[in-house]
Amino acid sequence: MKNGVIIFWVIIIALIVAGIGASFFVRAAPSKLDPFAQCLKDNGAVFYGAFWCPHCQATKKMFGSAARLLPYVECSTPDGKSQLQICKDKGVQQYPTWTFANSTTTLTGERTLQELSQYSGCPLPQ
Repeated sequence: MKNGVIIFWVIIIALIVAGIGASFFVRAAPSKLDPFAQCLKDNGAVFYGAFWCPHCQATKKMFGSAARLLPYVECSTPDGKSQLQICKDKGVQQYPTWTFANSTTTLTGERTLQELSQYSGCPLPQ
């Protein structure tokens, strides 16, 4: 009986170690929005937001794993009570705010991928 319990726990521990080890080697497949997010960045678009902003989180969620490529600027201080100087200097008053290098247009609030494509000049993936 004692040997059975020891074998059981050895197997459980081995499975846990294997799972943790595999998580270091498994990477998420590229998103179909990766090229679009990269184009936004390359074309000079900037996404200003705050970590506590639900609309900013929804925008990131819309991009899925491609969100890591977005030209995101965090505007909130770590305590969430003030705004960082870079965002004050840019006149950011609402979150999210998108600016575009090739346009004087500033978009605020949640926007669709189509709107971001239109103002940035970046094509959406088919």
